[in-house]
Amino acid sequence: MQVAASIFKAYDIRGVVPSTVNEAVAEALGLAFGTEARRLGEQAVAVGRDGRLSGPALSAALIRGLVAAGIDVIDIGMATTPMLYFAANTLCQSGIQVTGSHNPKDYNGFKMVLAGRAIYGEDIQALRRTMEAESHQRAEGGQVRHVDVSDAYRDRITGDVKLSRPMKIVMDCGNGVAGASAPALFRALGCEVIELFSEVDGEFPNHHPDPSKPENLQDLIRTLRETDAELGLAFDGDGDRLGIVTRDGQNIYPDRQMILFAQDVLSRVAGGNILFDVKCSQRLAPAIEAAGGVAHVYKTGHSLIKARMKELDSPLGGEMSGHIFFKERWYGFDDGSYAGARLLEILSRSPDANAVLNALPTSYSTPELNVSCAEGEPHAVVEQLVALSATHPAFAPPAKVSTIDGVRVDWPDGFGLIRASNTTPVLVLRFEGHTQEALHRIEAVMLALLLKAKPDAVVGSAQH
Repeated sequence: MQVAASIFKAYDIRGVVPSTVNEAVAEALGLAFGTEARRLGEQAVAVGRDGRLSGPALSAALIRGLVAAGIDVIDIGMATTPMLYFAANTLCQSGIQVTGSHNPKDYNGFKMVLAGRAIYGEDIQALRRTMEAESHQRAEGGQVRHVDVSDAYRDRITGDVKLSRPMKIVMDCGNGVAGASAPALFRALGCEVIELFSEVDGEFPNHHPDPSKPENLQDLIRTLRETDAELGLAFDGDGDRLGIVTRDGQNIYPDRQMILFAQDVLSRVAGGNILFDVKCSQRLAPAIEAAGGVAHVYKTGHSLIKARMKELDSPLGGEMSGHIFFKERWYGFDDGSYAGARLLEILSRSPDANAVLNALPTSYSTPELNVSCAEGEPHAVVEQLVALSATHPAFAPPAKVSTIDGVRVDWPDGFGLIRASNTTPVLVLRFEGHTQEALHRIEAVMLALLLKAKPDAVVGSAQH
C-alpha cells in the first residue's frame, strides 16, 4: 500500500487525519504490528485511545488489523497513554495507544510497546516496510475483549503513594484525556481538587493541552491567585507529561522537579543511576551526586531514555519535555498522574509546599528554542557544528564539549545546546547561565557558532 513516509517518526507514528493517518493506515498498522508481535511469541496486545475526535474510528480499524493477524486484543477504550502502558505491564506485554499526544487537534497517531519495550527508530521503519509491501501474515483465532483498567490503575497508585497531610490543588487537564481519570485519582489520594477543563473534548476549546508552553498555564496561574489552593498541576493531551505551577505563578520546569524526585528516590536506593536528557539544567547532576546518586546524561527521546534506564537498572529518569520515568515503586514508564502523586507525597511532608519548590536550585535559562530547517537539514547542520566545535577557541578548557546528542558545551557558569530534533525538521536550542550575564554570553557564543553552519538561521519559540 502507499503510505506517507513522513508519519513514521523516531518514537511513534503521527500525522494529519485523514490525509496521512486514516483508517486504512490504522488497519495496515494492526496487521504489521500483529505479525511482528506473533513472530516474537506475543499473543495479546492492549489498545487504548486518547480523547481526539478521530480516536474511535482509528482505534476500531487498528483492532480490525490486529484481530486479522490472529491477535487477542485487550481494548481498554478511552484512557491516558500511561494507562495503556499500565495494561501492557499488568495484562500483557504489548500495546498501542491511539494518540496525537501534544500535537494540534487534526493530528493523531500511535505510540507502541512491543514485548515489554517502547519501540523506536529501526523498529518503526520495519513496520513501515511491512505495511508498504503488505508482507503481513493473517491468522485465525484473533478476538477482542473489553477491559476497564481505571480502577486497577487508581488502586495501584493509591496503594503506593501516601500523603502526609491533605492538600488543596488546582488541576488543569486542558480538555485532554487525563480529565477523565486524574481528578478522581487525586481526590482518592486525599486532595481537595479545583478542576479546570476536565471534560474530555477533542476540539480543545479552552487552550491546547501542552503544559511545556507558558501560555497554556495562564488559567492555572489565575486560579491559584484567586483561591487558597497551594499548588497547580497541568497535564498534556494524553496524560504522560506533567506541568507544575507554584502559588506565586512560578513554573517548576521538569529538570528542577527531577532534583526533588532524585533526592527522594536516592534516600531509598543508595548509589542509584539517575538518567536525564541533554536539555536539562547544569544544576541537576551536582544535586544528584550530592544526594548520593550517579548522574547520567543521555540523548533526548522518551523511548531512548526508557531503553537506557533498563541497561543501567536506573530507578529514575526524566526529560526536560516533562516525561518523568519512575522505576522505583513503579514500572519505569512516563506518567504525568503518577509523577504528580509522587510530587505531592514529597511536598505533603512540609507545611509549606511552595517554600520547598522555590528553594530548588535555579538558574537563568531560555525555554526550548527552535530553528526551522528543510527536511533532512538539521542532522547535516549538527555534523558541521560538531566539526567546528573541535577547534573553537571559546570551547577550550575549562569548557567541556559533549556530542552525545548535538553539541552541548558546559562552562563553569552555564551551558549551551544545539541539537537536531528527531521528530520534526528543526534544530533545538537551549541556553542556561548561573547569572543573566553568563546566559547572554553563552547565547551569543552558541548563536555565532550556529550562524557559521547555517547563515540563514532564525530562532523562534519551540512548536511542541
